[in-house]
Amino acid sequence: MSSAPQAPVVTRFAPSPTGYLHIGGARTALFNWLYARGRGGKFLLRIEDTDRERSTPEATAAILRGLTWLGLDWDGEAVSQFAGRARHAEVARQMLANGTAYKCFATQEDIEAFREAARAEGRSTLYQSPWRDADPATHPDAPYAIRLKAPRDGATVIEDAVQGTVTFRNDQLDDMVCLRSDATPTYMLAVVVDDHDMGVTHIIRGDDHLTNAARQVQIYQAMGWQVPVFAHIPLIHGPDGKKLSKRHGAVGLEEYQAMGFCAAGMRNYLTRLGWSHGNDELFDDAQALAWFDLAGIGRAPARLDFKKLENVSGHHIAKAADERLLPEIEAYLTAVARPALTAQQRDGLLKALACTKERAKTFPELLEKAHFVLASRPLELEPKAAAALDAVSRGILRELTPQLQDASWVRNELEAIVSAVAAAHGLGLGKIAGPLRAALAGRMVTPSVFDMMLVLGRDETLARLNDQAA
Repeated sequence: MSSAPQAPVVTRFAPSPTGYLHIGGARTALFNWLYARGRGGKFLLRIEDTDRERSTPEATAAILRGLTWLGLDWDGEAVSQFAGRARHAEVARQMLANGTAYKCFATQEDIEAFREAARAEGRSTLYQSPWRDADPATHPDAPYAIRLKAPRDGATVIEDAVQGTVTFRNDQLDDMVCLRSDATPTYMLAVVVDDHDMGVTHIIRGDDHLTNAARQVQIYQAMGWQVPVFAHIPLIHGPDGKKLSKRHGAVGLEEYQAMGFCAAGMRNYLTRLGWSHGNDELFDDAQALAWFDLAGIGRAPARLDFKKLENVSGHHIAKAADERLLPEIEAYLTAVARPALTAQQRDGLLKALACTKERAKTFPELLEKAHFVLASRPLELEPKAAAALDAVSRGILRELTPQLQDASWVRNELEAIVSAVAAAHGLGLGKIAGPLRAALAGRMVTPSVFDMMLVLGRDETLARLNDQAA
């Protein structure tokens, strides 16, 4: 007998648009994306904008930009939680109708008085509404909140895919408000309704939401809905083991783009931050999608390590196809408000990537190595470069230039000509390389002089040598 087909995996990322996209949030989005995409499922995006005072369109735009830069695509349009408030209120009223919720007429003053008395008597301050089992005939004609009629005995158990079995005593959970007295739904209700209506099968989120899960499960049970799989992942800590904050450096995802890390490297690093597949440290998207599972997520907080991030970024920059790397470099320039490349610079940089992307850990490093092809004549010489172009060196360049005029512009012949001129002066190749670097790039830290000559081409190389040989 064949088993029933499994429901397709549906995950979601549900950020609040009250600020930048935190790197921890970016990792949560990535884990959801990997889990869904690796199983042919859907990855949905919901903007939890119910906090109208703090939610801003600018923050929403920043979240969308960050996810797009990271390379995470989502299915359909991003959903606004605030837009679904009528549906959320409808569910609260359904619970009222089926007896799993009740009208509570308690005012804020009533609740505070209850808590003050409880504190004075050394009792639990967990509010217990006197309206829970009140006869409807005693209900006043006054505004009321709708509270969940949560079980008072036993426990609510979460079988968490990361944390294992987590048990909450029901006598430690109050009858939470689902619909306020002004008829606005609470965040806790809205999340459950949205996840149910969107068909979410797996909720992968930070473990700071673990206590919310108990309350949310009670709403699923009150409505008779299928409870999704929960996977609460540990937060990211700084190198010192403390919760990640501004004192550790960059915490917003867009800051990492502005620092010049490549997106593929960022995906690799964030995937490995708190998840493992054997001893694999470096992997591409196809491998991550094939390997990623919830069982590989650890329970201990992961520590951010900038040095490791740099190394992972450098690995992906070095192995990236030049045609794919160039648009990302241009996006980096836009992100940091640097001038766009001219058509000539773009063509030159594309040729130069082969000799500049190796060992460049970030785009600023790569662009520094590629300075020689982005600069235009007459080159501005750094002090060390100017010092390398003394009278003797300029004389050697004058001698070298005509011999390069008719050379086949291939590495072996260029090396042979330069070596022969150096030998004629009793010098090793290294002694003439310094003045050549200075003339071709205006600085002393550059790619190989022969790489630069091949990238610049005959005419530009000779023109730069002539500028400094004069």
